[in-house]
Amino acid sequence: MAKKVGFIGLGIMGKPMALNLRKAGHELTVNDLNQEAVQILLDCGAAEASSPREVAENCEIIITMLPASQHVQAVVLGEHGILSGAKEGSIIIDMSSITPAVSIALAEEAAKKGVGFLDAPVSGGEPKAIDGTLAIMVGGKESVFEQAKSVLFDMGTAVTLVGDSGCGVTAKLANQIIVNLNIAAMSEALVLAAKAGIDIEKMYQAIRGGLAGSAVLDAKVPLILERNFAPGGTIAINMKDITNVMETAHEIGVPLPLSSHLLEMFHALKVDGKLMHDHGGIVQYYEKLANVEVRGLDHANQ
Repeated sequence: MAKKVGFIGLGIMGKPMALNLRKAGHELTVNDLNQEAVQILLDCGAAEASSPREVAENCEIIITMLPASQHVQAVVLGEHGILSGAKEGSIIIDMSSITPAVSIALAEEAAKKGVGFLDAPVSGGEPKAIDGTLAIMVGGKESVFEQAKSVLFDMGTAVTLVGDSGCGVTAKLANQIIVNLNIAAMSEALVLAAKAGIDIEKMYQAIRGGLAGSAVLDAKVPLILERNFAPGGTIAINMKDITNVMETAHEIGVPLPLSSHLLEMFHALKVDGKLMHDHGGIVQYYEKLANVEVRGLDHANQ
């Protein structure tokens, strides 16, 4: 059933997610600083609001997809923020990747105004945001989840209520550890093979059907071989996520030696000017150490 949905944050992920909501028939109101992105949604029949408050005043479900904790806090709690205009019984769904502590605090503030709150970060990158097949991990009250579930399924195919407030973003932090360390391990292997002089494409075909095969391997190796580091998920965003991982881990007493090293690798890539590359660009950290590039045969002489 079509709902009045607001969407704040039309970036690499947010714009295609909002487009899928519009395609599903929802009455959509959007807000973003990027007028080019807003115009694309307007051309598809969405309406524009001048502030998060105006979005909330006109919508029963308000979705945020923003870069970091401080942006979500400002949009939800600010003078012209969502909670200044949200009606009792409406629902905020924050689909950003932020810290569990901030997410829980926002849910508590929303509850004071009779507003439901779900933390619902996503996994799958830009390709799955475009085709509507994201994995969405949700934290919040089951009754609120049931009201919003149909809208979430218009953006993803795997939508799971993980637990209470903060559980969705905690699951996303765990997801980011696995994804990024997988890319790092894959990068070590590719650089070893490249330095040894073997055909990387043939090696990839040889190992992808075995235990080393993964969604990460299939998504990233072809792009690395093409030297294509256009961002689906930037190193900047993933560095922010792993920073959140370490902050949360230290708060609850969980040592994460591999993740801590990964964070330093991200900082090295930042210094090297690679911050806005896709996180498949982690391979460039290892390439610099070994003085070799991982390329497919079609790109070997470029």
